[in-house]
Amino acid sequence: MSQTNQVHNKRWVIMTAVFIATFMTSVEVTIVTTALPSIISELHGLAYQSWIMSAYLLTTAITTPIYGKMADTLGRRNIFLWGVIVFSLGSLLSGLSPSILFLILARSVQGIGAGAVMPLTFTIIADIFSFKERANVLALNNTAWGLSALVGPLIGGFLVDQLSWHWVFFVNVPLGIIVAILIWLGYHETIELNSKLVIDWLGILWLAVLLISLLLGIQALDTMPVFGTMLLVVAAVAGWLLIKQEHRFSDPLISPTMFKSKTFTIQILTATILSGVLIGYQMYFPIWLQSLYRVSATTAGLVVTSSSIMWLIASFFVGKLIAKFVPKQIAIALISLMLVSYVSLIFAGPTFPVWAFYVIAMINGMGMGIVVSMNTILSQHLVPNEMVGSATSVLTLGRSLGQTVMAGAYGAILNLVIRLQLHGNVTFSQVNSVISSKGAKVAVNQALIDPIILTALHMVFVGVVTMLVVVLLINVLDPNRRVIK
Repeated sequence: MSQTNQVHNKRWVIMTAVFIATFMTSVEVTIVTTALPSIISELHGLAYQSWIMSAYLLTTAITTPIYGKMADTLGRRNIFLWGVIVFSLGSLLSGLSPSILFLILARSVQGIGAGAVMPLTFTIIADIFSFKERANVLALNNTAWGLSALVGPLIGGFLVDQLSWHWVFFVNVPLGIIVAILIWLGYHETIELNSKLVIDWLGILWLAVLLISLLLGIQALDTMPVFGTMLLVVAAVAGWLLIKQEHRFSDPLISPTMFKSKTFTIQILTATILSGVLIGYQMYFPIWLQSLYRVSATTAGLVVTSSSIMWLIASFFVGKLIAKFVPKQIAIALISLMLVSYVSLIFAGPTFPVWAFYVIAMINGMGMGIVVSMNTILSQHLVPNEMVGSATSVLTLGRSLGQTVMAGAYGAILNLVIRLQLHGNVTFSQVNSVISSKGAKVAVNQALIDPIILTALHMVFVGVVTMLVVVLLINVLDPNRRVIK
C-alpha cells in the first residue's frame, strides 16, 4: 500500500469517528425528548423536567467557545478525545440515575463533553481536508445529523416501550468507545500548536454567569418570583460586563466587529430565537400526545421525525432560493407560515386531530430547514474570511442559548399554569403521573387533570407564538433589500 493510500485511509478512519460523534451528540436531543414523559413519571420530576434538557444545553453552550480556544493550545485530538470520554461517562451516569437531581447532574456532565465534540468535528474536517474537498465532506457529515433526527425518536420510543428510559442513555456509551478508539489509533496531528494563545477568561466568566443566572432566574419565576427577578438582573449585569470585556480584550471570545453588519446580527438573532421555537415543539409535542391522547412513545416520536424529514428535504433548496430572492423575503414568508400553524395550537381542544400535529411539525421542519440553513450560510458570508470560524462559533452559541433559555422558560410556564389551576381534588403529583401515557391509564381524577394539562400546554405555545412574532419583526427590520451574492 502506498503512503498516499495510507493517508487517505487514515483520513476516512477519522471521518468515520467524526460521523459517529456527530450522530452521537445530535441524537441526544431527539432521543431524550421521546423518553421525557416516562422519566418524569418514574422519577417524579415534573417540577424539574425542563432541567433534563436545560442542564445538557447549558453546559454545552458555556464550554463550546472555551474548547475552541483550548484546541489551538492543546491540540484537536486531545480535546476531542476528552470530550468523547466525558460525554460517554455522562451518558452512562444518566442511564444509572436513581433520582431526578442525579440525572440533571449527569446530563450536565454530558453537556461538558458535547461542548468539545460538537465544534471540533468541523475543525477536524477543516484540518484534514482541502478547501475544495471540504464542502462535500461537510455535506456527508451533515447526514449524520439528519440520520439522528430521523431515527432518534424511533429508537427512543422503541427503547422506552420495550425496555426502559435508562437505555436511551446507555445506547451512546458503546458509540463513544468506538469513536475514542478510532481517534486514538487513526488521528495523529500535524498542526503547529500555538502555545502563546491568550484565553479570554473574563469573557468566559461573564458568559457563564450570564447563562447560568438567566436560566436559574427563568426557572425560579414561577415559584420564587423575587429571587427569579434578582437573578435576571444579575444576568443583565453580566451581559453588560461581557460586552465591555469583549470590546477591550485583544482576542475576545466573541468579537464585536462581526456585529457591525445589521444583516449579520439579524441572522444570529433569527437562528437563536428559532432554536428556542424548535425546543418547544421537540419537548412538548411528545408530552401533549402521550399525556392527553394516550399514544405510545414511539408514535409520539414520529411527529418529531416528520419535521426532521422536511428539514432535510428543504435544506437542499436553500442555495437556489438565496440566489433568486432577498433573504428577508424568504425569512418573512416562512416564519409567517410557521406562525399561522402554531397559532392553531393555542385554540386546540381535546378533539384536535392527531394528524394536525404532523402537519404543524412538517411546516415547522420546512421553515427551519430553509431559514436556519440560510442563517448559517449568510453569517459566514457576511464577515471577513479571518472571522468565518468566529462567526460559526457565535451562531452555534446562539442556537444553544436559544434552546437552553427557552427550555427553562417553557418549563416555568408549564409548571406555573399547572399550579395556578390546582384545587382541593387535584394535586401536583397527580398531574405529574398523567404526563406519562402509562400512568394516564390508571390516574385518579382524569377528567379534572386533562383540562389542566391542556391549558398549560396552550400557554407554552403562546410563548412559542410570541417568539415567532418577535423574530418576524426582527427580519422586517433587516436593512438589506437585495439578493446577496
